[in-house]
Amino acid sequence: MRELEERILKDGRVLPGEVLKVDGFLNHQVDPDLMFAMGTEFAHLFQDAGVTKILTVESSGIAPAVMAGLAMHVPVVFARKHKSVTLIDDLYTAEVYSYTKKTSNHISIAKKFLQADDQVLLIDDFLANGQAVQGMFEICDKAHVKIAGVGIVIEKVFQTGHQLIADRGVRLESLAQITSFDGDRVHFASEDTQA
Repeated sequence: MRELEERILKDGRVLPGEVLKVDGFLNHQVDPDLMFAMGTEFAHLFQDAGVTKILTVESSGIAPAVMAGLAMHVPVVFARKHKSVTLIDDLYTAEVYSYTKKTSNHISIAKKFLQADDQVLLIDDFLANGQAVQGMFEICDKAHVKIAGVGIVIEKVFQTGHQLIADRGVRLESLAQITSFDGDRVHFASEDTQA
């Protein structure tokens, strides 16, 4: 998605450890116009996938997931990372390791929000090593739902997450695919296809 790539080049910052900081428009301050465009693009990409529900992990996946849900007219469920007094029983849970925070969290979803006849689209802000997606896969497996696909805002194709999804045979659509951070500059897969 060209608009997203341009925004990454303009406002993103490469940090040590192959981390891309995009807090000015994606995961701290949110640009609603860009989010709407991304949600619309996800809806277009998965229009024939029979999606009945969108699943994400709090918190940075919520904005793109909600915009996709709006465009697709389907509910959005987000896995919670923190225990709540209202989230107490009948839960699907999975453990997820955060690449950027270097911590593990247990994510939880109330069982009543995932039904066996659901076709679930997983959406997240980043795909690096695939731990958040793996956690969502685990929850979907426990709920016996069909995974319609995975939508990622920014994928680092040089890390292992892509292969994790491919090994499951699940369709993956990423709006921006980063091939490297050579010279502290972001390089996109789309550059390779244009050359």
